[in-house]
Amino acid sequence: MTNDRAKFIPRRTPESAAMVAAVSRARQMTAAINRLSHDDAERIRTMFGDLIGKELDSTVSLIPPLYATGGGNTRIGRNVFINQNCTMYDLGGLDIADDVMIGPNVSLITSGHPIAPSQRRAGVTASPIVIERNVWIAANVTVIGGVTIGENSVVAAGSVVTKDVPANTLVGGNPAKVIRSIVEE
Repeated sequence: MTNDRAKFIPRRTPESAAMVAAVSRARQMTAAINRLSHDDAERIRTMFGDLIGKELDSTVSLIPPLYATGGGNTRIGRNVFINQNCTMYDLGGLDIADDVMIGPNVSLITSGHPIAPSQRRAGVTASPIVIERNVWIAANVTVIGGVTIGENSVVAAGSVVTKDVPANTLVGGNPAKVIRSIVEE
């Protein structure tokens, strides 16, 4: 994992207040996106770009519903496909490279809470998720913060990714483990 980039946001601070405001904004914007017809791809892409604060390439495709907290810490490459019911918590940073496919019901969760019981309500922890080029994340996958998924890799359906995934590998399970190398035939 890449937890050297982890951060802690204590409660009752200006940074915490900004986080709460970003969550409120994202809830409003995702509700608007989720009311759009699935065939209105251009409007969905435009509104998703507004959510993340960046114009998206015309090759990006998103099928609502989408659930997000924030949006400003998300980067989406070209030719990215995001299937329905994706959850994106981007407080720690979410970087999705070109040619990535994300299946239905995928959760990309960059934030959490400290494990120690006395600290759980003291604030929020956040670590980035990096999804490199040409990755396929299958249905019902959860990826937690601090993880990089290497180029050309596949995450099998139903997996929970808690550690970095090497490039050109198939991983699966809970927690996800390397199943085999992916070799181009």
